[in-house]
Amino acid sequence: MIRIDVRRKAFGEEEVLRDIRFEMEIGETVAILGPSGVGKSTLLRLVAGIDTAFEGEITRPENIAMVFQEPVLLPWRSVIENLTLVHPQLGSQAALSALERTGIADRAGLFPGQLSLGQQRRLALARAFAGRPELLVLDEPYVSLDPAMAEDMLALTEALIAETAPAVILVTHSEAEARRLARSCLRLAGKPATIIEEFAAAPGRAS
Repeated sequence: MIRIDVRRKAFGEEEVLRDIRFEMEIGETVAILGPSGVGKSTLLRLVAGIDTAFEGEITRPENIAMVFQEPVLLPWRSVIENLTLVHPQLGSQAALSALERTGIADRAGLFPGQLSLGQQRRLALARAFAGRPELLVLDEPYVSLDPAMAEDMLALTEALIAETAPAVILVTHSEAEARRLARSCLRLAGKPATIIEEFAAAPGRAS
């Protein structure tokens, strides 16, 4: 069980989050919705353990992966090295299989700067899923993509989640994305932000 209890998060005198509480299980996907600047990415950084300066308590597994709004890649390392350096337990064949699964095995020897934005996003997904995380945190992973590419990435994410079954927390502006990937959705609003609405995704949606 993953438990999020953020009683208060502030930057200096500015309080940005208050009384955000929810629970989820491994294999469940929860989407976080809300306007720009409300504090969604701040909440994800708390969940992932990147930021620990808050009042409250978060119970989470140790094996966590995060995909940011912009692909955070090592520009001086090749595509395949971006996997093997983060996951040293992967052999070259396993790393190539992960790249093949995300459709970029033929780019293994290139550097991130030689990839399109869509290919960089695929590499970020490959790196996240290669470690088979128990908790996957996605911070608007489809932003800035054209509709066709976003659809391809959504389908790929769905397939990878089905294969590895982590708990997933997805931040998105798109209610359609949330309803497609998540079982339950939380909407943040206010200043400081709190949960103003919780609703189920499409009826019958699996965890």
